[in-house]
Amino acid sequence: MDRSALSFPFGQLLYSTVFYPIIFRPLEIEDVLRERERERERERMAGESDYGAFMDKFILQPSSSTDQELPLKGLTFAVKDIFDMVGYVTGFGNPDWARTHSAATTTAPAVLAVLSGGATCVGKTVMDEMAYSINGENKHYGTPKNPFAPDRVPGGSSSGSAVAVGGMLVDFSLGTDTGGSVRVPASYCGILGFRPSHGVVSTSGVIPMAQSFDTVGWFARDAAILYRVGRVLLQLPVVEPVKPTHITIAEDCFQLLISIPSHRVASVLVKSVEKLFGGHIVKYACLGDYVKDHVPTLKHFMGNGLENQEYNVVPLAALSSAMRLLQRSEFKNNHGEWVTTVKPDLGPGISERVWEAVRSTDENLDVCQLVKTELRAALTALLGDYGILAIPTVPGPPPKLQTEPSTLETFRARAFSLLSVAGVSGFCQVSIPLGTYDNLPVSVSLLAKHGSDGFLLNLVETLYGTLKEQIEIAQELSYRRS
Repeated sequence: MDRSALSFPFGQLLYSTVFYPIIFRPLEIEDVLRERERERERERMAGESDYGAFMDKFILQPSSSTDQELPLKGLTFAVKDIFDMVGYVTGFGNPDWARTHSAATTTAPAVLAVLSGGATCVGKTVMDEMAYSINGENKHYGTPKNPFAPDRVPGGSSSGSAVAVGGMLVDFSLGTDTGGSVRVPASYCGILGFRPSHGVVSTSGVIPMAQSFDTVGWFARDAAILYRVGRVLLQLPVVEPVKPTHITIAEDCFQLLISIPSHRVASVLVKSVEKLFGGHIVKYACLGDYVKDHVPTLKHFMGNGLENQEYNVVPLAALSSAMRLLQRSEFKNNHGEWVTTVKPDLGPGISERVWEAVRSTDENLDVCQLVKTELRAALTALLGDYGILAIPTVPGPPPKLQTEPSTLETFRARAFSLLSVAGVSGFCQVSIPLGTYDNLPVSVSLLAKHGSDGFLLNLVETLYGTLKEQIEIAQELSYRRS
């Protein structure tokens, strides 16, 4: 269902601001000064502590001894405590796990790859227990402090890895993303986060959560570094960027936003695309309707009260249900015996999810796999080789620390509806920071078809400078209206 920009409120907003005088010099300077002050505060806090991001600190030099110019030379990185590193116990976010497991005898290939690329590892980072949360709170090791919003959660489960980048402690970091564990903390901490196509980066030497969805992802503050890390992990050749054939704005997904006007997110992206590639490539669609029409097996998950969720896109909520069913089953197969034997001390929310998974039955798993196959085919047809799908990364700003889980149910339901699109399809997705709204981080996500990771990384690098210009204008408009 494609429409011109002028037939949709986002388009109307863009049209109505075309003639707004873009002469913001004095206030732009104020914005720059505010951002510099924010950076100085991050630097001051980083000097006093590590934001609680690290489990272990050490220096592991690049493994290459040649003098050739390596793609990651001079960069530092941190690693989530889910990756094996020789000589260290892989803690999986929980002291009972660490107590009952021996030190790793090998290092995960993804870690070896970036070391071989010339980067220096400076430590292992805190994560949510057993990777079973998107909040970033850990009752045993502490919650890494969100450098962008200290009174808010940092996002998980790759919390420490995101905080280390957001706090300017490292240039990039490695995390994992099963249900959103790179994309969510990237959004909450105001940085870039990349979830690659499922299966294209080795997960060997990484504790599995649910293999049908597990991916190795990475964080960076800079689009060029995000791309350089991707080149190494994905073994990409140097190629010229390809212009996208179309960028589809999933308008129903943007209506899920809480506390952030939908136009504040969409218009920044649309204006940037128009400036670089022309407005003719911007399209609009109702993703939920498209998924419902092209993923027939999804009807098995459309009941269970989902139709009464007025705050959600029902077909995407059904996708989330299918994903969580398969995720629970695979988690149980991986860790059920250990959980029932050790009975680990787990934090609130995580304990309930872990035991729910352990006690789950393996029903409708074949149907879940069919949904995965159908969704990938449907979205491949929608996007083609060089199309992009744009959705919010999450439905709003990061929740406050220690918020009661019950009060977050609507937020979590919307979040997993958005996160399940890439999760179930296996498509690559990047979360891009779009500045702030009410002093809290804003982000947008771009998705490309499975295997188009290089194309997506190139596009982010191409877009990033223009996006930052449009972010300044959007924040200036918001500042003037307040």
